[in-house]
Amino acid sequence: MHAIVQHGYGHHAVSAERIARPTPGEGEVLIRVRAASVNHADGVFVTGRPYIARLAFGLRTPRIKVRGRDVAGIVEAVGAGVTQFAAGDEVYGEVDTGSFAEYVATPQTTVARKPSNLTFEQAAAVPVAGRAALHGLRDGGQIRPGQRVLINGASGGVGSFAVQIAKAWGTEVTAVCSAANADQARSLGADHVLDYASEDFTRSTQRYDVVLDNIGNHTVQACRRALTPAGTLVLSSGTGGRVFGPLPLMVWGLLQSLFATQTVRAFVTAPVQPSLDVLRDLIESGQITPTIERTYPLGETPDALRHFEEGHARAKIVIMA
Repeated sequence: MHAIVQHGYGHHAVSAERIARPTPGEGEVLIRVRAASVNHADGVFVTGRPYIARLAFGLRTPRIKVRGRDVAGIVEAVGAGVTQFAAGDEVYGEVDTGSFAEYVATPQTTVARKPSNLTFEQAAAVPVAGRAALHGLRDGGQIRPGQRVLINGASGGVGSFAVQIAKAWGTEVTAVCSAANADQARSLGADHVLDYASEDFTRSTQRYDVVLDNIGNHTVQACRRALTPAGTLVLSSGTGGRVFGPLPLMVWGLLQSLFATQTVRAFVTAPVQPSLDVLRDLIESGQITPTIERTYPLGETPDALRHFEEGHARAKIVIMA
């Protein structure tokens, strides 16, 4: 099969090659990939930055050669013990790695039935970013109807889902993004839009019950100024230094939370399948829709990764296998 293979760190080390097709093991499904999409984690894996990530991925060369986590496709075959799916089922999900390929084998618990009203292209844009937004708001922010919620980084993959989920659950949503993306944020349901280049939400007089920070361009102390006295700051992965990435910011934020009435949380997503089911219900009821900027054929995945890393993406980038 064709796959995007990584032999070292850096975009120069990523190329399209032919490799053996995987075989589903016990409890696994083999998916004929129809589409995948690019996420922040893919850039981390490819570049090996922040460098601390190489402790897990491999110090000099990555131990896992095929990247990609989002997937949408058709079940080609099932391994022993698989009871939830059969060949021919249309699924979407979040695999550990390997979706930048024509086939991927993954545990059945990492996929769910594809939303019936989405194409494979649209469905592939959902799992990683949609789940991050869902868990950030529901589990991290514990949002409730009537609350004021601010999404910092509202036009990216996670942010665009967060705006829609927060609105669907009855909150008053403020989106922070560039002026160029303001109309997009409004179309997704944002009640208010702030241009980060001219308005600093951390210095405004407005206070929010929940702030979801997808960017990490403000200190935790600054973000807390934007919270109500009992408000919650939720830290997504965001950005950070070349060595430790966002880790120092997140650890410092959690430590500060121990001595304040406000809450600071960094979230780790929960089991995959239940959250995919929640997202599917929201999608099929018309409450959220994935936003896609551009699609690339599988062989041009290295170009898609570069485009994403250069910060040009205004929504999800999808890979068509």
